[in-house]
Amino acid sequence: MSDFDYRNIGFVRVGAVAPATQLADPLTNAESHLEHYRELVDAECAIVLFPELSLTGYSCEDLFYTNDLRTRTIEAICYLASQTNEVVLVFGAPATFGSSKQILNCAIVCAEGEVVGVVPKIAIPNHGEFYERRWFTSGEDIEWFGQLDGEEFIVGSNQTFSVGRHVKFGVEICEDLWVPNPPSNKLAANGAELILNLSASNELVTKTSYRRDLVRVQSAKCACAYVMASAGPLESSKDTVYGGHLLAFENGDLLDETTRYSELSKQLIVDCDVHRVAFERARSSTFPPPELDEMMDVPLRPTGPLTDTVRKVDPTPFVPHDDNQLNTRSSEIFDIQVLGLSRRMQAAGKTNLVLGLSGGVDSTLAFLVCLEVLRGLQQTNAALIAVTMPSFGTSNHTLTSVRELAAATKTELKELDIKDAVEAHLQLIEHDGSRDITFENAQARERTKVLFNLANMHDGLVVGSGNMSELALGWCTFNGDHMSSYNVNVGIPKTLVRCLVNWYSESFAKSKLRSVLVRILNTPSSPELLEPKGEEISQETEKILGPYEVQDFFLYYYMRTGASMRKLYELAKLAFADKYSPLDLKMYLTIFVDRFFSSQFKRTTLPPGPKVGTISLSPRTDWRMPDEIDPKHIIEEVSLL
Repeated sequence: MSDFDYRNIGFVRVGAVAPATQLADPLTNAESHLEHYRELVDAECAIVLFPELSLTGYSCEDLFYTNDLRTRTIEAICYLASQTNEVVLVFGAPATFGSSKQILNCAIVCAEGEVVGVVPKIAIPNHGEFYERRWFTSGEDIEWFGQLDGEEFIVGSNQTFSVGRHVKFGVEICEDLWVPNPPSNKLAANGAELILNLSASNELVTKTSYRRDLVRVQSAKCACAYVMASAGPLESSKDTVYGGHLLAFENGDLLDETTRYSELSKQLIVDCDVHRVAFERARSSTFPPPELDEMMDVPLRPTGPLTDTVRKVDPTPFVPHDDNQLNTRSSEIFDIQVLGLSRRMQAAGKTNLVLGLSGGVDSTLAFLVCLEVLRGLQQTNAALIAVTMPSFGTSNHTLTSVRELAAATKTELKELDIKDAVEAHLQLIEHDGSRDITFENAQARERTKVLFNLANMHDGLVVGSGNMSELALGWCTFNGDHMSSYNVNVGIPKTLVRCLVNWYSESFAKSKLRSVLVRILNTPSSPELLEPKGEEISQETEKILGPYEVQDFFLYYYMRTGASMRKLYELAKLAFADKYSPLDLKMYLTIFVDRFFSSQFKRTTLPPGPKVGTISLSPRTDWRMPDEIDPKHIIEEVSLL
């Protein structure tokens, strides 16, 4: 535990339960519900969810008609509600209200000792193994006032519930999700960041994956967190079985799920990020407007602080951990790069590609893309003008790598030493020869000038190789390596660039090429603009900027989820707890903020290149920001963390 309240960065803890059910015994089930509820209250949950008809069991069939079961169900509802505190309890029960004798399949929402709302099921299935219309009436057009123990509440589907200012949630029941226009569409449009589904989804071959996909897609379409609790294996197995599947998704991403069958009673605890949900909705111009006249919101008291988190924070969000998924993603990204450059080359009417090679992974990836483009256009490697331009900072190691790369692919290499040209330029502008930023940038701009002039000479297209991480941090020379005719790496972060080169090495490269690719992958990132120290590279990028894995982490969570500086810091502490100290992470975050905001002018004048993922820094796709933003106040905020 810590003094930090994770609710302040948008986390809301939800507990879902598939209880061991005693069929047609609501009072016994109420005691079981209460035991789980108290455990999850102690676990700092704000909301506790049970399955469809959990208070009686889903498979009671004609017993739902009996006065005995209906009377004991009402008693159990009143008892359960009376035992609640500010932590919301949502469970399923059959119920009738008022003068109507129709039975509704309901979600009962309780808090602070009373029932605060009842949501009836709308879609009543009566096909296949389901006979619900035999017992239940649809709640689609119902909007009643219900009353239990003298407390009045709304019975109807057009209501949401707000737990303080921390989360607004809505409820739908099982089949409601399976219809073409689920209630969750309207609930989300009216502000529900969290959807709860009480389900009694039985188990059939392939149904689990279908159910999982249904929840995943709905959470993505509605930009919401979605938690489903399904009935467990102690339901009647006369004709079907129930597995007690508990699962939670958020904006299309799996938070967690349980296995089926294995236990008679199980729980799932997840921390949903409603700030992420709000950010996703804010950036979407097609998210539907609210239908305020049709929806009522029930205000509830906030729960206590959330002093820890069970949320899994991925330290490498750009890079899949599953090898098969990583290979699939690498293949798809490479295809996008190849298609983009091929189309650009044909549209420009150019016959050659011009590429500068440094011996690092970025230019190597661009080189491999160029070779594949030429192969697809049925041109030889002679159409690739590969140029290496050693200067003051070039090491023997990287120069050897470039030569071996060209040899392994049977590509002619132009080796143009630019030291004299750089010195002549520095003398022309009366530079004093010090190893300052002018000295470094003069080399980068000389290389770019050479590449463009070669392109003019050979009817070529200059292929850029700078990656998205460098662009985010401004780690490129304006009008130097910042510029190209078309940059194939512009949408790929550094952590993923390395994966792509490694994937190509393992998937396609023969032994000679694989050997040089491994050599390049093992070379530290460096601009190589200052003289080496003997045989050692004098400038290591990650010693200046911080580890790329951390900077890519900040980039992802800032761009993709809109995280605040506090949230970036807290998430990084969770993700890198065993690798970097909080002090180091604060230093790296300061570097990120300073460089990201002060380097926007480089992104404003960005050359074209393909977007390959959900994040892009191009002003023509995802990111627009004034060049004049002063990050001082944000840096000060970071210093106070």
